[in-house]
Amino acid sequence: MNNPIRSRLTVLHAALAVLPFAAQAQESRLDEVIVSAPRIEVPLNTSGVGAAEVQSMRPATSDTASLLRNVPGVSLYGAGGVSSLPAIHGLADDRLRIKVDGMDLISSCANHMNAPLSYIDPTAVAGVKVFAGIVPVSLGGDSIGGTILVNSPEPVFAAPGQGTLVKGQAGAFFRSNGNARGANLSATLAGENLSVTYAGSTAESGNYEAAKKFKAGAAVNNNKRRDGHWLDGDEVASTYYKSVNQSLGLALRHDNHLVELKVGVQNIPYQGFPNQRMDMTDNDSTQVNLRYRGRFGWGMLEARAYNEKTRHSMNFGRDKQFWYGGGGTIPGMPMETEGYNTGVLVKADVSLTERDILRVGGELQRYRLDDWWPPSGGAMMSPNTFWNINDGERDRAALFAEWEARWSPQWLTLLGARGERVRTDAGRVQGYGGAMYVADANAFNARSHGRSDDNLDLTALARWTPDASRSFEFGFARKTRSPNLYERYAWSRTGMAMLMVNTTGDGNGYVGDIDLKPEVASIVSATFDWHDPAREWEFKLTPYYSRVKDFIDAVRCVGSGAGMMAVCGGPANNTATTGFVYLKYANQTARLYGLDLSGHLPLAKNTGFGSFTLAGQLNYVNGRNLSSDDDLYNIMPLNARLALSQKLGAWTNTVEVQLVKGKTDVSDVRNEVKTEGYGLVNLRSSYEWKQARLDVGIENLLDKFYRHPLGGAYVGQGMTMSGTGVPWGVAVPGMGRSVYAGLNVKF
Repeated sequence: MNNPIRSRLTVLHAALAVLPFAAQAQESRLDEVIVSAPRIEVPLNTSGVGAAEVQSMRPATSDTASLLRNVPGVSLYGAGGVSSLPAIHGLADDRLRIKVDGMDLISSCANHMNAPLSYIDPTAVAGVKVFAGIVPVSLGGDSIGGTILVNSPEPVFAAPGQGTLVKGQAGAFFRSNGNARGANLSATLAGENLSVTYAGSTAESGNYEAAKKFKAGAAVNNNKRRDGHWLDGDEVASTYYKSVNQSLGLALRHDNHLVELKVGVQNIPYQGFPNQRMDMTDNDSTQVNLRYRGRFGWGMLEARAYNEKTRHSMNFGRDKQFWYGGGGTIPGMPMETEGYNTGVLVKADVSLTERDILRVGGELQRYRLDDWWPPSGGAMMSPNTFWNINDGERDRAALFAEWEARWSPQWLTLLGARGERVRTDAGRVQGYGGAMYVADANAFNARSHGRSDDNLDLTALARWTPDASRSFEFGFARKTRSPNLYERYAWSRTGMAMLMVNTTGDGNGYVGDIDLKPEVASIVSATFDWHDPAREWEFKLTPYYSRVKDFIDAVRCVGSGAGMMAVCGGPANNTATTGFVYLKYANQTARLYGLDLSGHLPLAKNTGFGSFTLAGQLNYVNGRNLSSDDDLYNIMPLNARLALSQKLGAWTNTVEVQLVKGKTDVSDVRNEVKTEGYGLVNLRSSYEWKQARLDVGIENLLDKFYRHPLGGAYVGQGMTMSGTGVPWGVAVPGMGRSVYAGLNVKF
């Protein structure tokens, strides 16, 4: 090893060999391994949320997706209090690949209430990585928007001769708006080769309040809950929630090998959704996650197998009720879902030469879904069980190969290809009863339901690093996503049934299309990064362009009849320019483009008042349906964040300003509601001791009233199925001023 560069790489790889197996250097030991291949690198446009940032944000939120709110290019679809949906460059939900501790979780709900990130509490998150747009094929697949990796802490072990290691932490928080509160506990018992960790958390909240009254007061009947409680004019109904998460992990290590088994359980006994006509009345999930990771002389081998089961229930929560035109109220409209998700992954990183690394692997995923609605009440919802999805199947098989080459200290390239076979199917269905349900069910049952898609993903990336202060990356990707089971197999065109299928929170009803084709996105992107060698200051610019063939958007459903039993809501549905409408999923062509700006700059260091840093970001995305010449739905308007932080001893203080432009480019086919621009001010402060941390802050300091552009339509109260609740045109308001505090203690 006479070459000094090669020597440094050897030392670096020996260090990297240690990191996956321990959280702290003094708690880890691995035999020395000499590897002469270059360091594995990631694209410049990869952003992350580190442990320190996660820790500072935990007391202010119980929604893991909201940890991404400061990541360039990321916005959030409004949903329940622990279930918002992240969007990357305007693409959200199933268009993203979201992995929680390596598991590809799937939302088993016609309203996507149990989103993947809702299965892990913020207090269990160690860090997040976000791959926007162009993604290495080893981390992509069955997505067109990007990849989000959320991980809990790595297992820790006792240092040699330390004996038994006992450590843990406990915390609690309170937030004034909604009277939110919660607690968490984690504890580890470990030797040099065996580690056992328990983690548990609970969070709950009542309805939050907007900054001012946005609807009629208590005198209006629609403001009365089913339990007789009156809703105030500033109370945002159906924003309450409760969530309980627990996990137990067992890890074994030997030399350069690690095996970890983690079992997790979740119960959400209730969660309201202000932009859905139903609420979550129960959600139980069990996850079993087994992984192996080993380092050999030729490289790294990783294997994982997991199984996840979800039992999900929906009905009208306490702020909603069902009105039956035949004579008053009925008990409700129960909706039940079971999802079974099993996956296997094997991946190898092979060091071919000092210059070249080859990553190869394969994945299998088997998903089963049943979605049924038991009979309830009058003739509209009886005498049969309504089968929305019966014996739904969605199976994926994938192989990928990726070649990373460092041609010189300045040039790095990454080329990859991924092939997937996605097979879907569903069984026979039936409605509650009645001629219209029978006709639709017979038409669906008469068709062949099985579909197979052969998908191809390609990635080509290049990075040029001319010196220690500049890096430039550019690339191209072809990415493919097959339809989910609801997009293909939701079958009923009856108005009431269609309103129960809605993954976007726009208040409209949807029906699927068996013949939908996979979405295919062609993406070009570049990232320009200027910084000082120590990265004390940095400025990044990422422009991007994406064109999507067979984009799964929506068209108006051709209607007939009248009332809630009408086909697609009746003839007026075809031309309505206001009100809620009925839609059918359809393949069209779309394009999206935009840019992300982000950076930070030290303003002063080691003054009598501490050190000051200015950080900010600006995001812009434009989405258009080229087939209909319409704007895409739920595109975040131009927005920016600016934060000034002060660090003085153990104190860290931050004032943050968030600015959002008015939303005027809206989806006409969905009758999407426009929203006004706004600005918010947030304050955060923390103090750290050796074994404890106190966080306090104020969200929306000036108590500004606003409606979030991606918050969806407000259907959170009243008779949400009959249209006599809060009328169309009201977007979900954001939260008013909220004071929070959180305390975390290590032991």
